[in-house]
Amino acid sequence: MDPVDLTHRVESGMPVYPGDPAVSLEPHATMDADGYRVTRLSLGTHAGTHVDAPAHTEPDGATLDEFAVEEFRFDATFVDLAGLDAREPITPEMLPEGVDDVEAGTGVDGAADGLDTDLLVIRTGWGEYWGDQRYLDHPYLTPAAARRIAAAGCSVGLDTLNPDPTPTDRAGTDEPDGVPAHRELLGSGNLVFENLRLSTGLPEQFVVRAYPLRVDADGAPVRAVAASE
Repeated sequence: MDPVDLTHRVESGMPVYPGDPAVSLEPHATMDADGYRVTRLSLGTHAGTHVDAPAHTEPDGATLDEFAVEEFRFDATFVDLAGLDAREPITPEMLPEGVDDVEAGTGVDGAADGLDTDLLVIRTGWGEYWGDQRYLDHPYLTPAAARRIAAAGCSVGLDTLNPDPTPTDRAGTDEPDGVPAHRELLGSGNLVFENLRLSTGLPEQFVVRAYPLRVDADGAPVRAVAASE
């Protein structure tokens, strides 16, 4: 397969998690005034297509700088769940065979038997609402589903703002409080990639390279690319 860019462009006013710093790009130096261009970029560590490090939610979790560069290359499995309703929970039964029934401590290093992947890329279809208020009402991982993914030794990538429900005035009373899916995944030392651009044309298996800015922080924007090798 030809390389596929899974990354949203960084631009002023792009969607961010409610309460996070807004993204802005402003000229600092211009060709007319200075003979060269420099742009002032202001954003949070979780802007756009980005990775969450364990330090995002875990008091003693690793920061990005504690991961070797090769740990941002993944053998990925594509899970197409497009067609889910707003704020619909993703349960363990919706996960691929080998993850839907794995229990912590089974297989090799807790991984599901026969599961040849270290990143689940989950398409909910909610990426089509990028830039719309509906994007905040995306489907989410139940704590049980996140626990199964973590037990299988997998990181996760989503075309949503959050693996947990994003708070809005449309939240249901039965939705989990806090960030339990984050804590299951990041607490197990895995990574979470959010706001991926996912299309229907991706194969079931591919390689993802998603390299963050080299910053000792809780997260950072990435350039995420899917390819055959």
